[in-house]
Amino acid sequence: MYDVIVVGAGIVGLATARELALRRPRLRLAVVEKESRVAAHQSGHNSGVIHSGLYYRPGSLKARACVAGAAKLIAYCEERGIPYRLVGKLIVATTPDEVPRLLELYRRGQANGVQGLELLSAEEIREREPAVTGVRAIWSPRTGIVDFARVTEAFADDVRAAGGELFLGHEVIGFQRRNGRIGIETTGGFFEARFVVSCAGLYSDRLARLSGGRADPAIVPFRGDYYVLRSERRCLVRTNIYPVPDPRFPFLGVHFTPRLDGSVWLGPNAVLAFAREGYRKTDVSWRDLAETLRYPGFRRLALRYWKVGLQELWRDFSKRAFLRDLRRFVPELEEDDLLPGPSGVRAQALSLDGELVDDFVLDRQPGILHVRNAPSPAATSSLEIARLIVDELEGELPDR
Repeated sequence: MYDVIVVGAGIVGLATARELALRRPRLRLAVVEKESRVAAHQSGHNSGVIHSGLYYRPGSLKARACVAGAAKLIAYCEERGIPYRLVGKLIVATTPDEVPRLLELYRRGQANGVQGLELLSAEEIREREPAVTGVRAIWSPRTGIVDFARVTEAFADDVRAAGGELFLGHEVIGFQRRNGRIGIETTGGFFEARFVVSCAGLYSDRLARLSGGRADPAIVPFRGDYYVLRSERRCLVRTNIYPVPDPRFPFLGVHFTPRLDGSVWLGPNAVLAFAREGYRKTDVSWRDLAETLRYPGFRRLALRYWKVGLQELWRDFSKRAFLRDLRRFVPELEEDDLLPGPSGVRAQALSLDGELVDDFVLDRQPGILHVRNAPSPAATSSLEIARLIVDELEGELPDR
């Protein structure tokens, strides 16, 4: 019997549990998670970038949460002694027709309050990254790198230290409402709470439907595969190197990401995953795949972007095609410089009309708040998202 139960021990769920525990120290609080460890999926399978907030539409929840969340995350890492580095980011226009979009990004960044942004010429790009070719670029010095799995584990430690309980290996299989409380059936036992916050990531839509919520937005999983730069060639890349996003296409494109261990990740692409936990090309869940193919929003998306989808699929199987995209930014890369790397699965929320849901989405039901969409930069924004969620619940939390 608890006051609040958080479903999901990823970075957003544990940040929310931590915020609850700090605000209401006497709250009876639990976190339930289907996996045997925290940060098992998106929180532990990402590029590790601390985003600065310049990509997002000014005034959007995503923009506000990213800028505020990045500052909180950096302060938290310093307080807890968690390693991070502000290596910066170059957003590079490789052709003149990309420059207007680059300038719009610069305007967005300034509107969002991102500090230290600079517009660079081709010569200034070379001064900062000698191996990189471009006509113009934005330099974002406040972009960083961190191990988000380690951050998530620190949040879990904070929750336990505040008296909260973590129940790992407890998959939620049903909800009940009785006597003003929410019952949660799990594979490890039955729980009751006055209020439930569901931060289920790849399964957020299923849990929402399980508790009587609407079918959309639905989660469609997309796998992103990375290559890793050969160690002898790491000197080619010192900072994050990103493309200018094209609003005609649903995904950003490949980029270069330094890691805390000194490695450099190249990618990712974006292809439909045949399982919600499909980290390998051969992973297939017939239930997950059938659910995706039946969803009208996915069919509309596929009809609209089938050419882009085929290009992404080709790049997934063709190292040369992957290399060709990387060479737009670092022309001296060779095929032997690319070694097989890790992969991740993105929980992409899709609306019924086939649009990618871009902003964070919170869905209220009696006694339950579902985080239906928490895309990148959710990890960067996690502490600020947690604040917003707990602000939303303030009137419904027991006065302890």
